[in-house]
Amino acid sequence: MTIVDELQALRAQALASIEGASASDALEQVRVNVLGKSGSLTAYLRSMGSVPKEQRAEVGKTLNLVRQAVEGTLDRKKAALEAEELEARMAAGAVDITLPGRAQQVGTRHLISRIQDEISEIFLGLGYNVVPGNEIETDYYNFEALNTPADHPARGMQDTFYVVDRSGDKAAVRGESDVLLRTQTSGVQAHVMESQKPPIYIIAPGKVYRRDVADPSHLPQFNQVEGLVVDEGITFGDLKGTLEYFTQHMFGEDRRTRLRPHYFPFTEPSCEGDVSCGICHGEGCRFCKGTGWVEVFGAGMVDPNVFGYAGIDPEKYSGFAFGMGVERIACLKYNVPDLRMLLTGDMRFLRQY
Repeated sequence: MTIVDELQALRAQALASIEGASASDALEQVRVNVLGKSGSLTAYLRSMGSVPKEQRAEVGKTLNLVRQAVEGTLDRKKAALEAEELEARMAAGAVDITLPGRAQQVGTRHLISRIQDEISEIFLGLGYNVVPGNEIETDYYNFEALNTPADHPARGMQDTFYVVDRSGDKAAVRGESDVLLRTQTSGVQAHVMESQKPPIYIIAPGKVYRRDVADPSHLPQFNQVEGLVVDEGITFGDLKGTLEYFTQHMFGEDRRTRLRPHYFPFTEPSCEGDVSCGICHGEGCRFCKGTGWVEVFGAGMVDPNVFGYAGIDPEKYSGFAFGMGVERIACLKYNVPDLRMLLTGDMRFLRQY
């Protein structure tokens, strides 16, 4: 068999292998076997120097024709396989455009943030200012400036977390540190009374911390809004009217307010404020424990001793203060039975609001 015959046989074999390739990777392997650096056709090209002179013209011509035939067939087969594979991928990833689309869910503000803003808007409408404060406070502003000295028994009801001492050896406990996580936003009131002369109309929203065990009605960290009014001629009637105004705007005009005598070290006289139950409308149910009322806030007239710490003349000025928990307001407004539900991150619950 001559070299020309070998080349014709190689051509037929190569074309058959190309046509038999069923995928792009198989076709690529055929190309490498024939036209690659170690391919069968490449070997003939490299051996042209050993071909007798009288045969070189014919062998060279045949080599070029075989290579052109192989390359042309490779290109056509590659294009056909790529089209088939593209069609297969499109079929596999086909989407039924008649199906309803999936709308992107739009996020909303958390219920706690919304209620805090709602409370602020009510008091802004009354001419109050919103004053932020530090979550890390000194013992003086958190307790002493609010008429609660170190030996006062009321501190036991607001035990909190004291900041680690500077040495870092151990956590400072009461008596070793005067820096703590605030138990109430009342410290903001003390700061404002020191830095601002009456009249004062403010609310102080923010996080507070206490060593409470989380249960349906208590949290170790919660949000609080406290209010302070200091002006000439302020009476307990002004306090009652303010709380009634807030209650009706927050819960509805049909809700009633009740004040009960209580004790707070920084107000005198002091009271706790209840709102008529929104579930039974004051008739008595499990939610309000059969009383028809639900506790919402604590309040009272500012104690003259507190004015003394701030340098305000109690003979000229009087005032009132009040405080409420934001989470508790949210639960009462929407009849949520457990404060902890607001913090679980369960979207099935949060999307309702």
